[in-house]
Parts: sequence; structure tokens; C-alpha cells
Amino acid sequence: MSNSTTKKQSLIGTADNQTMYSILFIIGLCHLLNDSLQAVIPAMFPILEQSLGLTFTQLGLIAFTLNMVASVMQPVIGIYTDKHPMPYALPIGLMSSMFGMLGLALAPNFSMILLSVFFIGIGSATFHPEGSRVAHLAAGPRRGLAQSIFQVGGNAGQALAPVITALVLVPLGQFGAIWFTLVAGLAVILLTYIARWYKEQIATVMKNKKAAAANKTKKAPKKALVIAIIVLVFVVFVRSWYHSAILNFYAFYAIDTYSVTIAKAQLYVFVFLFMGAVGTFLGGPLADRFGKRTIIVISIVVPTPLTLALPYVNHTLAIILLCVIGFLLLSSFSVAVVYAQTLVPGKIGTMSGLIVGLAFGMGAIGAVLFGMLIDLYGITNTMIFVSTLPILGFIVFFLPTDEKVAQWYDD
Repeated sequence: MSNSTTKKQSLIGTADNQTMYSILFIIGLCHLLNDSLQAVIPAMFPILEQSLGLTFTQLGLIAFTLNMVASVMQPVIGIYTDKHPMPYALPIGLMSSMFGMLGLALAPNFSMILLSVFFIGIGSATFHPEGSRVAHLAAGPRRGLAQSIFQVGGNAGQALAPVITALVLVPLGQFGAIWFTLVAGLAVILLTYIARWYKEQIATVMKNKKAAAANKTKKAPKKALVIAIIVLVFVVFVRSWYHSAILNFYAFYAIDTYSVTIAKAQLYVFVFLFMGAVGTFLGGPLADRFGKRTIIVISIVVPTPLTLALPYVNHTLAIILLCVIGFLLLSSFSVAVVYAQTLVPGKIGTMSGLIVGLAFGMGAIGAVLFGMLIDLYGITNTMIFVSTLPILGFIVFFLPTDEKVAQWYDD
């Protein structure tokens, strides 16, 4: 990486350019708490299907509401807070999620569930771009590691969905979701502490931005930059659709194909999400060493043969394949965010909102589509279709290398 690029990155970090591990671990924990709240929703799908008689299409619409609200609002909030940082938006957002969880536990019908999920989506949309900015501010020189610590919290929170189902929702039913208002309350307390630290950083960040503007480097070639962003967005689209299918519907596939109980079916989803969290954590440090593009390419290309084989294997091999697929596919989760922020330096919230928000949005559209396909063609045929999606991700080879991106911003 060039000296000019390194200098520019350091200008938007902490005042002493040190990696603030305490802040990173707290914001990562808050990410876990936030995404565990979201994980309650797909975890409740088998419960809601039985208790309220919902169709797969209605379940898809619930996932669509959550993810679309979060995805639409994330880039908007990111664009605004790039110019006007809002430290206390973090705890306020989680308060919205807390009210949403309360409503979810008490909702008597489909409409009230959608309204409750809307509030949870608003909380998520507020948390992610500002949380990513906190991770960036605390990163110092280790941007990949910092983003991994932050993002692995989210993936770990999602991985809790099967555990939530087996230990809380199966014995307690829909009302069991009320316990997660306590989870949201803990997140509010922790984020209030983070917001105070974040507020102290703002004056330094604004001063450094002015210094960076006075010494700004040349702009990237517009056409090449647009192509790179489009390719990255499409790769995130492919990964999000596959992830959405496994998260929302693979438990139904396991119940139908392997004749397991609801509780046991959650094991398949858990191993996928847990190993995805491990991959997310390791992906950032590996990208710091071997390059962001390299990790993104590997995460899409290598697991593709395994996804194609998954619908045709027995239950034991399915668990093994889900472990490997989850690890590889999600190893680029945090890396894609850092890569996007490198493509457009200085737009931390905007690019985080775009990439993470896009993941939610594409997952939302995928959830509705897959729910409709299951209603029309059955769970097995739908999962066979899902297994082919990573092939589309081979467009990843058109991403520019890290060295090429660095050259764009050399003086």
C-alpha cells in the first residue's frame, strides 16, 4: 500500500492511530446482541407456522419486512452520518428494537407481527452503519481485523437462532420472545457507553477530515470504480440469497428430507451459521495479509462445488458440508465492507450501509422468492435451485486487485 493511501486512512482513525481493542470488543458484543434479536424472527418461523397457521409466503414476507426496512434505511443513515455523525443514534436504535421484541412476543396476528418486525428493522438499520464507523474509528492500522471483530459479533448473533429455537421458543412458544427485551436493554446500556467514546472522537475526526481535504489524492477512474462497485454488489447479492435460503428455510428441508424434529433441524442451520462466524472472524486478518480481493474470490469460488452437492448427500455429510460452506462463504463478510470502504475512501457509513444493507435487502427479496417457490414447487426442488446460486458469483474475477485500487489514489 502506498504512503499516501496509508496517510489518508490514518487521518480518519483515532487521534493516536492505535487499535482500541476494548471498544472493538464492546461494539462486537453489541453487534452480537443486535443480530441475536433479529435471529429470533427466522427462529420463530416453525413456531409461527404452527401457532398462527402462516404460509411459507407469509413467512417470507416477515423476513422481507425485517430485511427490507433495514436495507433501505442503512445507506440513507450512512450517507447522513458521514456528514453529521450521530453517536447516540446507537442506543436509540436498540430501544426501537426492544419495543419491537415486546410487540413480537405479544402479537396476536400476522399484521401485528409485521409491525413489530418493522421496529426491529429500524433498530438494525440505525445500528449497522454507525457501528461500522465505530469499528473503523477504533481500528488504527488493523482495518481488516477491526471489521472482523465487529462483523463476527453479528454472525455469532445470527448463529444463536437455532439455539434460541431449541432452548427458548420450542418450550415457551411465541411469548418466549419477551425474554429478548432484556437482551435489547443490555445493548442499550453498552451502546450508551460507546456513544460517549464516539462523541469524544468526533472533534478529532472532523479536524482530520479538513486536513485530508487539503491534501487529498487524485480520484479513481470513474468507469473502473463503477464497474468494481457493481461487481462487488452482485457478489454480495449472490452470497446473501444463498445465506437467506439456509437461514430461513433449511430447517424445513431437514425436517422434510431427514425426518428430524424442529429442535434437531436447528443443528443444520447452527453449524452453517457458527462456522460462518468463525470464517468472518478469520477473514479480516487473512485479508490484511493476503489481500481483500483474494479472500473475496476464494470465499465464492471454492465452496461452489460443495453447494451443488449439498442437496444430494445424507444427513451426516450435509452437516459437514454446511460447516465448510458456512466457513468459506462468510469469510468475506467483513472483507467486502473494508474493500468497499477502500474503493470510496472517506465514505465509511455510506459504503458500510450499502454493502451490509444490501445483504439485508437481497436476503429479504430472496426470502420472499424462496417462500413462494416452496409453496409452488416444494422444498426439495427449491433447495436444488438454491444450490446453483454461487455459480453466478464467479463474476468476482472482475474485481480489481488491491494493488490496482491503491494505485487509483496515489499522488
